[in-house]
Amino acid sequence: MTARRQPPKTTNHDGDPRRIGVEIEFGGIDLDRAAKLVEQVFGGEIERPGAHIRKVSGTGIGDFEIELDSQFVHPKADADEIERKAKQFIGDLSSGFVPTEIVGPPAPLDALDDFDRLIDALRDAGAEGTEDGLSYAFGLQLNPEVPSANPNDILRILQAYVLMSPLLRKRIRVDPLRRILPYVDPFPADYARRILKPDYAPDLAQLIDDFIKDNPTRNRELDMLPLFMHLDEGRVRAKLDDPLIKSRPTFHYRLPNTNLADPNWNVTVEWNRWVSVERLAADERRLNNLAQAYLARHPEDFIDWITVRAKEFLDEFIE
Repeated sequence: MTARRQPPKTTNHDGDPRRIGVEIEFGGIDLDRAAKLVEQVFGGEIERPGAHIRKVSGTGIGDFEIELDSQFVHPKADADEIERKAKQFIGDLSSGFVPTEIVGPPAPLDALDDFDRLIDALRDAGAEGTEDGLSYAFGLQLNPEVPSANPNDILRILQAYVLMSPLLRKRIRVDPLRRILPYVDPFPADYARRILKPDYAPDLAQLIDDFIKDNPTRNRELDMLPLFMHLDEGRVRAKLDDPLIKSRPTFHYRLPNTNLADPNWNVTVEWNRWVSVERLAADERRLNNLAQAYLARHPEDFIDWITVRAKEFLDEFIE
């Protein structure tokens, strides 16, 4: 079992233990089989609220949803019978290429061990991950609760992420199709330079406004919009009319593949990589030095430079 690393801060801004949400995309097994695996690992009871959605409720950490990951196959709550049948038909046709997604509840950090057990169960059951098909743009998404709502603390983690993105992409070996599709796009270089300048010290309103100006989309490798919705919904809604943006007190980290083909891969591997981001953010000297190195170079030159020089700045970076 992969040893789980601790982040610099294990509590949230209220002093309670931090939690994490986990979302796993895959193919190869149907909803009922996937729900049964969740039940076997976490307990609870399986429910069938719709043709293409299952729930496992009453587990020790909360309720799970298992569904086809497409808004086009799920009818609205007030849908009539015609719409319901049409959505079911679309889901039946698309189930072979639309990913199945397990969405876990906000869970304690030590529940990551059970999510690793779920990964093993999915692998043993024949679930297919990103590397198992040319059209499989499957991903693992982590939603770590923010340790602080202070805009400076949020900025430091965002800065650390921008600086570590080239290394994360190299270590993860982001699937070619996922790189082509927009879902995990990197941050624009102009935005990275803006937030890495030493005199950049925004309040929350400016931090949100600047982010949306350069990133008016959910499709970023680190999606900040759920957190900004949680902190100031009115400001986000005034600028972005996207009903899929959901309020969460978390970072929404979208970059990892679902590497079920690798027997050594699990959720903790990707969590440990995320912890490296938080550890850099907590080390002011290294963060500032790395930011200076970025600003002194062309963005593409920085990618080559940091790949070679990483250990001078990041001695705890996960391989």
